Amino acid sequence: MKLKLKARINRSDAQTIRHGLGLLSARGFVRKAGDEFIVEAEMEGASARDLNRTFLSALRKVEKRTTPRAEWTCGDTTERYFDYVLKKTIKG
Repeated sequence: MKLKLKARINRSDAQTIRHGLGLLSARGFVRKAGDEFIVEAEMEGASARDLNRTFLSALRKVEKRTTPRAEWTCGDTTERYFDYVLKKTIKG
């Protein structure tokens, strides 16, 4: 399934984030906004949960204190995560 990622990440750097996106074969961009980085990307995967876990694991291998707030969208469903935890699912 094709998923879109929108994330705000703190306690990291652009190179680490790009490395994490590379592990997911994602196409997107990373930009700095204040003390955080904004990430927008598209990728293919089995589920938002799996991609979120893989992305966060890749980030944390380099910087253990990395903290992302991520939204994964597929069609009309959006799942919001803080770290590994699903916080909210929005349909419609």
